[in-house]
Amino acid sequence: MNTLEALNYAWFLSINATPATPRWQIEIAVTIANDFLYLIPALLALLWLSGDSLQRSAAVRACCVAFLALGFNQLIGVLWMHPRPFMIGLGHTFIEHAPDSSFPSDHATLFASITLTFLLAGLRRCGWLVALAGVMIAWARVRIGVHFPLDMAGAVGVSCVAYAVIAPLWTRMGDALMQWLIALYRKVLSWPIRRGWIAP
Repeated sequence: MNTLEALNYAWFLSINATPATPRWQIEIAVTIANDFLYLIPALLALLWLSGDSLQRSAAVRACCVAFLALGFNQLIGVLWMHPRPFMIGLGHTFIEHAPDSSFPSDHATLFASITLTFLLAGLRRCGWLVALAGVMIAWARVRIGVHFPLDMAGAVGVSCVAYAVIAPLWTRMGDALMQWLIALYRKVLSWPIRRGWIAP
């Protein structure tokens, strides 16, 4: 075992809950690990339905970055299988999870991608909100035993690479994509738009 992996294991064990951990703490961690994910689609929908052009553009760009980053994760998992803690009998696990590759964390990748895009687009409040939620979900998924800490660091790295790929493409095609999406949105949802329920 190399030094980095040994550090990864030790760090995991320092965060991972045990059977002696109070049940309410485990339940909070499970709730964060599983349910905070829904904050992302809710926030993106809110930015689109009630936001201005900058917020809508950031929301769509964040989706592009996130989808590409998650695609990178799948490729990494195929090329290099890194077992989850419970697959090697390390620590304690408090939810059921498929025995697939742990690195990088898809949950952390999603939050890191959205955070990075929002912050660089100037949406600082939304960006820091997502960042805070992302840190909490990263901690929780290690706490309940389905990820290692370095899975979260890997997620940030993958998100940065995905953003670097999307950024020049967005500069070339982002305006055209947004015009098409807004035209489609105004056509499909013309009824609630005319009544002022959602932004045009």
